[in-house]
Amino acid sequence: MDSAPNFILPLLLLSLLVTSIPLTTSQSDADTNPSPPTDSDLCNGVFVSYTHTKGSKIPPNDSTNQPYRFESVVTVLNNGRDELKSWRVFVKFAHREILVSASNAVLSDGSSLPLSVENGTVFAGYPSSDLKSAIQTAGDVTQMQASVELVGTQFGVAPPNVPLPKNISLVTDGWKCPKATQKGKNVLQVCCMPDPDFNNTEIIDNKFLPRQNGDLTIMYDVIRSYASNYMAQVTMENHNPLGRLDNWKLSFDWMRDEFIDTMTGAYPSLVDSSDCIEGPQAKYYQALDFSNVLSCARRPTIIDLPLTKYNDSAFGFKPYCCRNGTILPKSMDPSKSISAFQMQVYKMPPDLNISALSPPQNWRISGSLNPDYKCGPPVRVSPSQFVDPSGLPSNKTAFASWQVVCNITQQKDTSPRCCVSFSAYFNDSIIPCKTCACGCSSSRASRTCSTTSPALLLPQQALLVPFENRTELSLAWSYLKHRPVPNPMPCGDNCGVSINWHLATDYRGGWTARVTVFNWGETNFPDWFTAIQMKKAAPGFEKAYSFNATALDINGENNTIFMEGLPGLNYLVAERDGDNPLKNPRVPGKQQSVISFTKKLTPGINVPGGDGFPSKVFFNGEECSLPSIFPTSNGNKRRHISAILLVLPVLALLILRV
Repeated sequence: MDSAPNFILPLLLLSLLVTSIPLTTSQSDADTNPSPPTDSDLCNGVFVSYTHTKGSKIPPNDSTNQPYRFESVVTVLNNGRDELKSWRVFVKFAHREILVSASNAVLSDGSSLPLSVENGTVFAGYPSSDLKSAIQTAGDVTQMQASVELVGTQFGVAPPNVPLPKNISLVTDGWKCPKATQKGKNVLQVCCMPDPDFNNTEIIDNKFLPRQNGDLTIMYDVIRSYASNYMAQVTMENHNPLGRLDNWKLSFDWMRDEFIDTMTGAYPSLVDSSDCIEGPQAKYYQALDFSNVLSCARRPTIIDLPLTKYNDSAFGFKPYCCRNGTILPKSMDPSKSISAFQMQVYKMPPDLNISALSPPQNWRISGSLNPDYKCGPPVRVSPSQFVDPSGLPSNKTAFASWQVVCNITQQKDTSPRCCVSFSAYFNDSIIPCKTCACGCSSSRASRTCSTTSPALLLPQQALLVPFENRTELSLAWSYLKHRPVPNPMPCGDNCGVSINWHLATDYRGGWTARVTVFNWGETNFPDWFTAIQMKKAAPGFEKAYSFNATALDINGENNTIFMEGLPGLNYLVAERDGDNPLKNPRVPGKQQSVISFTKKLTPGINVPGGDGFPSKVFFNGEECSLPSIFPTSNGNKRRHISAILLVLPVLALLILRV
């Protein structure tokens, strides 16, 4: 009986061991059957998806154009082998969307929200613009993925229908994407792969993206950095041979409550520290005298200083500063194609360490009578190098550098600010600038003229007369030429600058034209220039007699003639009063030159048939409006013009009396 307990105990242990074996095997089998992979798991590149999460009807009630709120998420996941730098995603919206907010991203063209994005828009990562790979992070999705939450308004797609975009794609350089596919009802997705034809050899140490080309580039260089503030140098450089800025205005958005304490080389257009005093900045920097702070605006506007401040030790004394906001093409003066300034920027918690640096976003630059620019987001590039201020033969690098690339663009529904008229030796009428060439008032109540009637042909002397004083001459000329006069009369061109291209002669070996630039505005134009593009005639250009003119090769095409005033004569004055303001009309500022062409290099050219007239004209970088017709040889010979001009004032007087 005493041995029974000793026998039972080993049996119990053996039974427990046997029963545990099937259980362990069952758990192992379960672990070897994972869930099926998702579409993102199967992508070995960058997986981009657009997921519509919520939608609802919003006021007002409109059966024909009902607005709806939409909420969606754009996800960018880097499943590739390398880090994805400066990611950018294009979303082709399709339902007249108005974007109200976007987290973890900014619009790459620098636009601020809310904004109509009905034609699509490009998102750029912010504050994190780079996505690491799984290899670099051991699969840490928080470093591999960016999620952008969108909120906005769309029209016409009522729930439960889903307003998906037409397409989404990764538009970062070096990547190719097929057309996105729909997954279920509310997801659009695409897997993008590296472009095998893309040359990425310019990437420096696999750490920085190469600097890009553009019409205008802006460098944001942190040249000194401290825990609570840093010194930044902003350098704008013009690369477009026809681009130019006058009285430039630069604006951007601070994203982390920064503010500008001091500046040299430029100045805010509005000096105001009230936003800091009423905000968190004054609470944190209690010892700082905010009465001396230059700007606490979230979006400050910076302007250049006048020439008189260049040697001012407090405001100027910086290379490339203090030029009244003028940035010229390099072809005119390389030293004046750059503008720069420095500013001391204070940071806010939690960015209070020397390496916590975040450049401003949504950059915009503009000028007066200049082309429009659209700027991309700041991209981290290799640190800029500067000449060592100690005078030693060495360079000093910036603490950190970002590049903003801006390109000239023609904004929708914008009018030119200059126009062109045509005339020729074989026709005594001038084809004037188009009606409303530079825009007209949109209010019908304030108009007494027609915005749609073509402009009336003019006699030669009308070129020197302001539009409001041309009525008598144009009516008399129309009467003399038996041309109908619309009622109401056509509106004017409303341009501050006009250019007359007159075909002067045409002979066997060559031909000549006369270019006259008129300034009808109240602003003088120092260092002005005009550029003429001609489809066939430009290679035959010989010289300009009163301008400094050169032929330019742009984008591999020799079709542009660049003209500026001669040294000491490159100042186009504004319109002024006549000798007797009570009787005489105002007089425009004027510059004129004859230019000559040879036919040796342009065989078969038809000068009077249209080849002798420009296809594009630019003034100070702004493309001008051109007439839609050319002068024709219709029997109105120049030999009769003297007699016609003699009787023209009499006819004008008779018409007015009638």
